[in-house]
Amino acid sequence: MEEVSGESTGGRPPLLLSLRIANAVAIGVDVGTGRTMMATSDLAGRVIERQTFETPREPDELIEQIVTRSRYLIAKNKNTIEGIGISLPGLVDTTSAKLYVPHFKWQDIPLVDELSTAVGLPVMIENDANAAALAELWFGRPEIRQVRDFILVLIEEGVGTGIVFDGQIYRGEGGAAGEFGHMTIGTGAPVPCASGRYDCWEAFASERAALARYATNAGLANGTANISFSMLMDLAEAQDAHALKALKETASYLGVGISNLIRGLAPEAVIVGGPMVRVWNLIVDEVRRTVEGSTCQGLPSTPIIASTLGSEPTLMGAVSLVLAGKFASAAVA
Repeated sequence: MEEVSGESTGGRPPLLLSLRIANAVAIGVDVGTGRTMMATSDLAGRVIERQTFETPREPDELIEQIVTRSRYLIAKNKNTIEGIGISLPGLVDTTSAKLYVPHFKWQDIPLVDELSTAVGLPVMIENDANAAALAELWFGRPEIRQVRDFILVLIEEGVGTGIVFDGQIYRGEGGAAGEFGHMTIGTGAPVPCASGRYDCWEAFASERAALARYATNAGLANGTANISFSMLMDLAEAQDAHALKALKETASYLGVGISNLIRGLAPEAVIVGGPMVRVWNLIVDEVRRTVEGSTCQGLPSTPIIASTLGSEPTLMGAVSLVLAGKFASAAVA
């Protein structure tokens, strides 16, 4: 915070306060199933420096990596860092810092305590979809920052949802709210979900599902071994018929799940986030057509919009954890 004297009108000159936003104040850590991204951020949420590494399969190795890289970033920024935020693809109880990441079968690892002790800073942890929803509150498009009730649908290797009620993240008992990725929407999905089921939303509407459909459409003998979701989107943008068909079918199932959320929770808006927003213009009509065909007659139309946070909303969410805590503390003080 900078202090600048204002012009006097007859008494002591007023003290004007302005925020210094150039310095890095937060470290965001986005733990993904394949890679982990770390970044420093200023008060405005601008990323200053970014690092990426393959996510270790052992939690001790992950903690060691984060500690080493955090110490480097803290020293480099001359101790302006005020906290570390971490987003994870799993259940997170923010009151007790207990967590469960089904992809790695991690349960109750002491991530927060060990990291905080090692670097001497507060550490906040959150489910990735909840973190992305928080980022929408802080950095999203203006019309979303004014909405009090919305749902963020995060499409990545899995499907997650972050629920915002009255401008606050709704976590539920033990942080288990929002696990709509595992609601049953059909049978015979192209891939299993993280729990091994073939009947839930994640198994029908995730990036993995789209890749499996493309492999089937294109007759790939080796399945999806040599193609990433980014490559699939490249093909779709080049008007490859197999890629377009795979994405649009996946979008239809995305719409099925969104229609269930709208009927059950009646949000003011639904935001779709994740790498898939890059091809939103190719799939949005399919999503909306499915939702409109499934929504009860007479109910108001719910806007379904793409996130403006790019392909890394969960990294921005990790940063938001620190900034939200910082400004909340300032407000209390």
